[in-house]
Amino acid sequence: MSALNAGLRAVFDLILSPLSELAPLVGVALASLAVAVAMLLVYKRTSNQRALAEVKRQIQAGLFEIRLFNDDLRAILRSQLEILRHNLTYFRLSLAPMLWMLLPLLLVIAQLQFHYGYEGLSPGEAAILRVQLGDGWDEARRPRASLDVPEGLRVETPALWAPGLRQVAWRLGAERPGEYQLTIHVDGETQVKSAVVSDAVVRRSPIRVSPGFVDQLLYPAEDPLPPGGAIRSISLAYPERNVWFLGWDLHWLIVLFALSIAFAFLLRGPFGVTI
Repeated sequence: MSALNAGLRAVFDLILSPLSELAPLVGVALASLAVAVAMLLVYKRTSNQRALAEVKRQIQAGLFEIRLFNDDLRAILRSQLEILRHNLTYFRLSLAPMLWMLLPLLLVIAQLQFHYGYEGLSPGEAAILRVQLGDGWDEARRPRASLDVPEGLRVETPALWAPGLRQVAWRLGAERPGEYQLTIHVDGETQVKSAVVSDAVVRRSPIRVSPGFVDQLLYPAEDPLPPGGAIRSISLAYPERNVWFLGWDLHWLIVLFALSIAFAFLLRGPFGVTI
């Protein structure tokens, strides 16, 4: 999984780098168009297009029958039951292409989240760095922890130990734009964590996680931590980003799905896809 994530990071960084100085809506809109085209192609290849077209005609016929016999309760109930049956058939026919699209879509969304889901730190802002430790640490056994930061960042507090949470935390201050590597030392173990001070749309990793499959699926923005170490995760609190769309500040994923659906319906005719 880590090799797949590394390859995807390189591809998405390359594709999205020309859009880094543009408004986030531009990149989300282009990603939505690409997702819509890919979904249409997969849907066309993996679904029974003739059966879908026939089911849609049956549903439309049922709706027409309800309008035509709107004074006949028995006919209306019969038509509603037929429409329900055809809708279940439509769902069954759509299930296979949906399953084909599910995992690739999750991988794409996970990569886009770390480009469009977070804002970078700005000079003069502060953020909290948290190091989550494994079992065996408490008030009686406090870890020896230190943090090294490059020029452009500063450590504003000593290491703060929360034994109930098994967390070590520091407050970092951003001094000037750049992409940095933080070095964390805990009882002889050394790990690094990326930090970005920038307004550009670039990949930001709010957390570096353990090598578990689910963790890597959800948080692919950095290589996972090595197994068996004292450190379980390292997180840096970036502010969340919203995307301006039609007068609202919305989560980027809402905008992506809304535009993807709109593009899919607009392009279904030229691509010859029944959905």
